[in-house]
Amino acid sequence: MALIRLDEPTSKRIPPETFSLWALGFRPFYLLAALFAAIAVPVWAVGYAGGIDLPMPGIWWHAHEMIFGFAAAVIIGFLYTAAGNWTGLKTPVGKPLAALAAVWLAGRLAMAFGSGAWVAVVDLAFLPVAAGMLLRVLIKGKSTRNYFVGAVPAALSLANLFFHLAVLGVIEADPLMAMHFALGLVVVLETIVGGRVIPMFTFNGLRGVRQWRNKQLDWAAAIATGIALLLWALDAGAWAGVVSLLAAVLQAIRLGGWNPWATRGTPILWVLHLAYLWIPLGLALVGLTQFGVLPRSAGIHALAIGATGGLIIGMITRTALGHTGRMLIAGRIETAAYALVLLAALVRVLTVGFIPAAQIGGVHAAATLWSLGFLLYLWRYTPFLMRARADGKEG
Repeated sequence: MALIRLDEPTSKRIPPETFSLWALGFRPFYLLAALFAAIAVPVWAVGYAGGIDLPMPGIWWHAHEMIFGFAAAVIIGFLYTAAGNWTGLKTPVGKPLAALAAVWLAGRLAMAFGSGAWVAVVDLAFLPVAAGMLLRVLIKGKSTRNYFVGAVPAALSLANLFFHLAVLGVIEADPLMAMHFALGLVVVLETIVGGRVIPMFTFNGLRGVRQWRNKQLDWAAAIATGIALLLWALDAGAWAGVVSLLAAVLQAIRLGGWNPWATRGTPILWVLHLAYLWIPLGLALVGLTQFGVLPRSAGIHALAIGATGGLIIGMITRTALGHTGRMLIAGRIETAAYALVLLAALVRVLTVGFIPAAQIGGVHAAATLWSLGFLLYLWRYTPFLMRARADGKEG
């Protein structure tokens, strides 16, 4: 009888050049989202200047595609990958994952070149299917702690349905109300997931770092943020303003407890802290908007570009490095991408909220910075996402 040597590998290593795009959810969706981000925002900037005609009013298209195109792809890619860790079960890979990515892509093409009910049908297909696959894994794995997180894509699909019904005139409503509700959902998701991982990443990455955390504060910040953004989406006026300012204070205190200053020499950490800082800043701007102090889009872009865009560029680098078997170190390319995306947020918020005379220039400058940031990501990470893990493991 042959003996198995303990120093021999018991599983076959995957060659590093193996095509692995469909090996795990983050791979295709991070790649597609970054490519879409680099293209769609400059297209919007050209449309904003009157250079091209979009199939629906430009602001509707831009808002929709940034949430239901770009952000939704990253959310699904992240949650599919995380759900495997949470449950120990496999999320869609291979042909089912490729088919889901094709459904997402069909939605983007339909929204870019078509109009009418058929566009709504094609675009609406992605999130319900993706949410169903995700919830099936979470329920089967009895990951009760993550049911709410898993339900966010399902709630986003309802917001998307509301948007299309409003655009088609089936219901009398402003389509942007659906977009504000969807952005609020995304920010609440960021509050919950960010509250779990950012302090943990900081503690694990900086030996001896001091932090302060409080569960009651965490819950209060999340609930206040959710209520504030719901009231804002419903255009509740002063009530929304008061709750938004309260939520901003709670979020700022919460972030301060994670010791963001300690991360100043570690780009892969400071990008997450700076991006999260845009949540209390955005809530404060939303609050001031409700009192007529600032235009509405100042708070929107703080939350959409600063918080959402910043957390996305930070997380799609970190999780891609970790899940492709590489060191969790951000080099010059990653650091430049972080700076470009966060600078895009600053330029857009300052010009729309405080320097209205520079608004058109601000749109183009922010679009250029944003696009360059995600192009750098594509340049660096496309080989990582397309090929097998560096350590030869599955995933």
